[in-house]
Amino acid sequence: MILGILQARASSSRLPSKVLRPLLGEPMLARQIERLTRAKRLDQLMVATSVQEEDDAIALLCERLGVPCFRGPLDDVLARFHLAAQRFSPTHVVRLTGDCPLADPALIDELIHFHLTGGYDYSSNCWDPSYPDGLDAEILSAATLELLAERAHSQVQREHVTYYIRQHTDQFKVGKLARQSSLSHLRWTVDEPADFELVEQIYNKLYPAKPAFTTDDILELLAREPHLATLNTHHQRNEGLASSLAKEHHS
Repeated sequence: MILGILQARASSSRLPSKVLRPLLGEPMLARQIERLTRAKRLDQLMVATSVQEEDDAIALLCERLGVPCFRGPLDDVLARFHLAAQRFSPTHVVRLTGDCPLADPALIDELIHFHLTGGYDYSSNCWDPSYPDGLDAEILSAATLELLAERAHSQVQREHVTYYIRQHTDQFKVGKLARQSSLSHLRWTVDEPADFELVEQIYNKLYPAKPAFTTDDILELLAREPHLATLNTHHQRNEGLASSLAKEHHS
């Protein structure tokens, strides 16, 4: 049983309540869920949010959409993730984050297939980034998740669920899904107002005619309108992890 867990929270320092911002009349998170439900290899999708009052809106949205929602610690995301999974006793868990409204269901299916056929403990399409930032997905076996919950102790390891694996690669069989020609310079995640503006433009131009628009459709649009591709590319990838590491280094 393959369980997809979508991490989402309303508190965001750079773009507060971004996951609830309306995107063509529906919260951004609902648009992402709509895309994720097209992944054929995900047996179940759930949202994991925090117990903070500001995340009540996320729980209510899940209720309206009929998507299971688990609420756990805000900062110990690994504990939240681990506890959320227990409800479904999955064999493997796909980790997704709630700031990626252009998530690619076909790529998620490809990653799951790659992981299962390779017999990996953990696989991702962002180990050495070659896909646009915002299509990131990771999958780990239930046994690997148990091990992380037990062994990961530092604040960074608890906040960035799979970071322990990067620090201890010798303990795991790691699968790295990569794209032949890299698109890692493209930024499709939403952290800043410019990111949201880009996503909004993409949805406005593609969604009305084709709600299930694909990554190729987005790439064709960016080729036709190259100014869109650079709207938001001055931010570095994984800024959240970088700032956590900086904090830990100074403390």
